[in-house]
Amino acid sequence: MKGDTYHFRRFHASKILFLCTIFLLPNVSTEYHAPIAANDDPHHQRRLQSYEGESLAVEPGVEIENPRLRNGYIALQAWREAMMSDPKNITANWVGKDVCNYTGVFCWPTPEFPHELTVAGIDLNHGDIAGSLPNELGLLYDLAMVHINSNRFCGAIPKGFVNMKRLYELDLSNNRFAGKFPQVLLQLPSLRYLDIRFNEFEGELPRKLFEIDLDAIFVNNNRFSSALPDNIGKSRVSVIVLANNNFGGCVPAGLGEMGETLNELILINTGISSCFPSEISKLKNLTVLDLSENKIVGSLPNSIGEMNSLEQLNLAHNMMSGKIGDRLCELPNLVNFAYGFNFFSNESSSCPKLHKFDDGMNCLKDRPNQRSALECQRFLARTVDCSSYKCNHSDPEPPPKVLSFPPPQPPLMSPTPAEPSPSPAPQPSVSPPPPTKPQPVPPPQPSSPPQVQPDIPPSPASPPAPNSTTPLCPCQQPSNPPPKP
Repeated sequence: MKGDTYHFRRFHASKILFLCTIFLLPNVSTEYHAPIAANDDPHHQRRLQSYEGESLAVEPGVEIENPRLRNGYIALQAWREAMMSDPKNITANWVGKDVCNYTGVFCWPTPEFPHELTVAGIDLNHGDIAGSLPNELGLLYDLAMVHINSNRFCGAIPKGFVNMKRLYELDLSNNRFAGKFPQVLLQLPSLRYLDIRFNEFEGELPRKLFEIDLDAIFVNNNRFSSALPDNIGKSRVSVIVLANNNFGGCVPAGLGEMGETLNELILINTGISSCFPSEISKLKNLTVLDLSENKIVGSLPNSIGEMNSLEQLNLAHNMMSGKIGDRLCELPNLVNFAYGFNFFSNESSSCPKLHKFDDGMNCLKDRPNQRSALECQRFLARTVDCSSYKCNHSDPEPPPKVLSFPPPQPPLMSPTPAEPSPSPAPQPSVSPPPPTKPQPVPPPQPSSPPQVQPDIPPSPASPPAPNSTTPLCPCQQPSNPPPKP
């Protein structure tokens, strides 16, 4: 299963149909927070206007009667000025007052005034444009769709986004935005699709992210850290992708509360260290579950064999053990099951019959490409105490002498007894004359070579914490953007 590509559901099959649908929804207030104030200055050839205290030069000959398109002109001109590089010349025609003919800009009649057009959508995907987002974009308060993935935009998300009360889809992926999670995105009442993956956001995921009415959350491949919020089960999303961050902690048991809506859950390489929660088996509508490349221990609960909608399951590269049950591999829709690089010691005969499966590097008898018997024996001899992870406050305290895993115990020394403390050398039969003053004790002379420590490779220097420093704005050093997943 590793290397397979998940094709997540997207919402913009047709931009025209999309805009039509959005603008036929019940009216949403489009009151914006910062109206524009004109200020003539005879010392400038261009007219200066301001938005939230920031001046913006506008061509004096441009007169636009439609106030919404006038705001669109001001916002898009400010954005063009904030672009440092446009190698594909996508914005070459962003001149003049006819903003509806700008490349990547879509207009639509406003619900309140059908005779007036407004800027309703922006699509600059794969433009390789470098720059930042100006605060003047908050003037586009009728925007329903913003797609700017696979560019080189950097910096922070401007606070002016708070005015976009109609914004339904926001795709900022594959850029170079940095800083904490942009709180302004939690204040958009119409937002349903949020994609900020492949950026440099850091810190914690806010609890409110899982309380607002979203349908899809993509935050993978950032620098988020700390444990996942315990209220994650309150979310009603259908797709949630958190992969390749450093959350750590437990697989949230609250995920089981998302059974009515959740279809895809991706937690690849998130630093999770706990047992597999049986609550996940409550996700009856789940089709894709990927918990690979973590530190999940213990056995699979039998109840996972009741997830009849499951199509793809990836548990590879963990530290799980026990048996793969018959019911799991006989699920009616399961076609892809990867559980290699664990310590499973028994599997159902139905598993190898799946369309795609991977059971390599386990402890399975009579199966190829397994771990050595000694490696399996050492690992399986250790007791797993799930309560020691304290993932559920109702769990009792672990017994005092139970060895939990992980973390693993340090490598044991050779079976030879540890070298005893040096004892004074035997005294000769003739005692020397008593010293007149105290003398230092000479260092003991070893009778054998010094004990050699186990051959442990040197640990690499620890990387800085994800939120220790704010990355430099990559616009200063342009390079090719990462590929779109």
